[in-house]
Amino acid sequence: MLAAEIAKHSKNEKGVAKAPVNGAGKGAAEAPHVALGLSKAELLEWHRQMLFMRRFEEKAASLYQQKEIAGFCHLYIGQEAVAAGAKAASQANDDFITSYRCHALALVCGLSGEEVMGELTGRRIGISKGKGGSMHMFEPSKHFWGGHGIVAAQVPLGAGLAYAAKYRNDVLGQANKDVCFTFIGDGAMNAGQVFESFNMAALWKLPVVFVIENNQYGMGTSVPRAAAGELWKRGEPFGIPGEKVDGMDFFACLAACRKAAVHCRAGKGPYLLEMDTYRYRGHSMSDPAKYRTREDVEHIKEARDPIARMQRYLMQHCKIEETVFDAADEAIKAEVNRIAEVATTAPRPDESELWTDVVPV
Repeated sequence: MLAAEIAKHSKNEKGVAKAPVNGAGKGAAEAPHVALGLSKAELLEWHRQMLFMRRFEEKAASLYQQKEIAGFCHLYIGQEAVAAGAKAASQANDDFITSYRCHALALVCGLSGEEVMGELTGRRIGISKGKGGSMHMFEPSKHFWGGHGIVAAQVPLGAGLAYAAKYRNDVLGQANKDVCFTFIGDGAMNAGQVFESFNMAALWKLPVVFVIENNQYGMGTSVPRAAAGELWKRGEPFGIPGEKVDGMDFFACLAACRKAAVHCRAGKGPYLLEMDTYRYRGHSMSDPAKYRTREDVEHIKEARDPIARMQRYLMQHCKIEETVFDAADEAIKAEVNRIAEVATTAPRPDESELWTDVVPV
């Protein structure tokens, strides 16, 4: 993404650009991280967080193959820039809700590796006490509302969270305006409740950013075979502005999410972003992904991988040596291995846990 385009999206909460596009009279475009107001230390931290997501999910795949994880398991490998960019654009009390491909977003929202891996392995230390598994993780104190196994079920819930935010923003008059980031898979975009949610969000001017994670395949069907038209234009009949974003570029994701959040915080209603991203693995661990070639995946990795792109950027613009990234990767791998050891040796829930947190009817 061009630095000028990033600067155009680089707004503070009042909609004012944080930094000019050009240097002081030199005509040289600023580096994207400068235009976005990010320090070198912050960039390194976001690179670390994306790399942690990647290594965590790779370990989850390994544990699944070892039968330490059972049931469904949907990995986020390749899509890390979307979760990181959205979180980087958020305020402390913004809400996040997503589909069943939820591990990485749970981590970036502040859940610990032990809580997430413990849930994946069905242990008592899991965030849902080992009863929810891969698709059902929740932590309201972190403003993370799941993790939903039913396709598109999270979309009207996200609108509901935005309705609550609007009440806090408008009726209670709180100074910091809250937003709900509602993540939607491309496969869910044809579900009826998505359009019902768009309608209500537009009518009531709800502060919700609908983040479509277009990873190119709904289960095994490519998007063009299942969805007519452009996904980012699906909000147009409701008057919802939208745009398509390079979902493999952290800077592009951050700039677009910040722009969308500014729109919502100003009381202008919802905003729609289609993140053009790619998942490297199958739809779930049970999917061999034979509907595409290994060469297709390797080409995307080589050309667009979000973590490699961030590393190259840091090496070029911030003069970080490659050895720094190698050391960070080794440290992250060691941390993920430690988390896996804790998760796989933690006690399982007692049978009596079946009857807790159940509402009688």
